[in-house]
Order: sequence, then structure tokens, then C-alpha cells
Amino acid sequence: MANPTPTPLDIPQMETEDSETSPACVMSFNANDPSGAGGLTADISAITSAGAHALAVVTGAYVRDTAEIFDHVSFDEEAVTEQARTALEDMPVAAIKVGFVGSPETISAIAEIASDYADVPLIAYMPNLSWWEEEAIDSYLDAFRELMLPQTTVLVGNHSSLWRWLLPDWTGDKSPSARDIAKAASEFGVPYTLVTGVPLPEQFIDNVLATPQAILYSEKFERFEAVFAGAGDTLTAALTALLANGHNLQAATAEALTYLDHSLDAGFHPGMGNIVPDRLFWAQAEEDAMDDDDEGNDPGAPLLPLPPFDLPPNGTKH
Repeated sequence: MANPTPTPLDIPQMETEDSETSPACVMSFNANDPSGAGGLTADISAITSAGAHALAVVTGAYVRDTAEIFDHVSFDEEAVTEQARTALEDMPVAAIKVGFVGSPETISAIAEIASDYADVPLIAYMPNLSWWEEEAIDSYLDAFRELMLPQTTVLVGNHSSLWRWLLPDWTGDKSPSARDIAKAASEFGVPYTLVTGVPLPEQFIDNVLATPQAILYSEKFERFEAVFAGAGDTLTAALTALLANGHNLQAATAEALTYLDHSLDAGFHPGMGNIVPDRLFWAQAEEDAMDDDDEGNDPGAPLLPLPPFDLPPNGTKH
């Protein structure tokens, strides 16, 4: 017969961590992705990997597999607002990430929330929307440009996607540089733009953090032969979490790009479509890391001896 009054286990009482030791909170506005390739799944994994706590606000849901996006179902903007404001009233947020949110109405709602938290950096990602109907794309991009970009601290996107969106009438002999794209973004209030996938000779691509005046950081990688799904969300979420943890912008960019490169290198094929980044590659590599440490390497050493770089709040145009 079981003891009706079992002896209490000798386990120390858990204490709530104070704000000095708790992980930084990062709010992400994004769509649910049932394939696990991108969307909120990517955000939560990448934010957690970067040592922050994810506050995931569902803005809608993709209808997709690992090969392609077939449709998107948007949440009502009031439901998005209620999710976000309830969490924001309870927890201090150190950074905000905005992915694909589905409709101009939701963009407007998020922009209004961001304006109430203007001291919090907002990192916005613009994905490739070619899967969507042309009219819906135009309405979404117009709203994002007019309402979200003035609240954005760092805009992240692929070179071709940002070029088509921000410089549709480009007539130069060469494709626009990262600084050209950053200049176009700055006209809507964006101080920093991270342009990914800039084509280089010999199967290399460049990733460039730029302002209209300067290149702040760049790093090239050899182009992967495989096709990935969810890389942009992964990079942007990692960057947002690193900024939330107090990294300066250049160091956060360098580390986020390295994290993405490792995630892609360890990518896997869960279905019949594209490869999905392994955002938890570090969890499977703990033994290798321990071996490296035994050999005298310091895995915790900073990536680069970068100078301090103060990150401005969002909404700097105003």
C-alpha cells in the first residue's frame, strides 16, 4: 500500500530569477509555419539558441510544406494586438522582430504597438512574396513601407527581394549595391539595412550591413548548392535576440551570420521539399565542443575585436 504521507523529497525550492539573471525577452510577430521551416518555429528556435526568451505572437498561419507556400490565413488584427499588449504589460521586452504578418491591417496594428515602445529596437524581415497574388503583394508592401519602415531599426532581406521592392525603377548598368538599397530604405526612416545574398563571382555571396553612407560589416560565404527554407527568419530572429542581449550591432550581425551558416551546414531533409536549417545544431555538437575545449580552444571567445557601436531605438526618423 502506498504511503499516504510520503516523505518530502530533499529538493531545494526553486526561486524566481530576478531581472538581472533572467534571459532577455524578444517579441516576435510572425505566421505559424506547420512545416517547421520558417515562421514562428524558426523564430523561437533561433531566439532560444541566442539565449533569449521568445514571446511569440501569432499573426496567421501558412498553408505550406517544405517545398512551397500554397496559401496564408491571416488572424484578425485585434487578436494580434491583444496577444502582444497582454504580454507587453507583463514582461519587459528588449527587442522586437517582425516577420511576415499577413495583411496591411496587421501591419498597421503592429506599427502602432511599436510606436508605443519606441525605445525598443525593431528588426524587420522582408521575405520573398512571389508565392502570393500580385494585388496582395502590392498592398502588403505599400503598407509595410509606409507604416512599418518608419518604426524599423534594422531591415533584413535578400538582395533581390529588397531591390525589387525598394528600387523598382533601378536603371543602373550594374545591380544596386547594399548602400544603394540602404539609401532607399533610409528614405522611409530605416537607419540600418542588412542585405543578404549579394551575388559575387565564383559562387560566393556577400552579406552586408549598410547605411547610405558606409558599409558597417560584410561577410561572404560560399553559396550552398542546396535550396533552403526558413533561412531569412532564422538570421533575423538570431540577430534580434543578440541585440536584445546587449551585443553591439556589428558584433550581433557577425554572430548571427555565423549562426545561420552553421544552421545551414547542419541542415536536414525532413520531407520531400527543401532543406530546413538545423537551428539547434549546437545541442547535437556538445561533445565535439567539449573535445575542442579540452584541446585548448575557447569556444566562448568573441568572434571579432569590434569597437562599441550604439544601437539607436526604432522610429529614429521621428
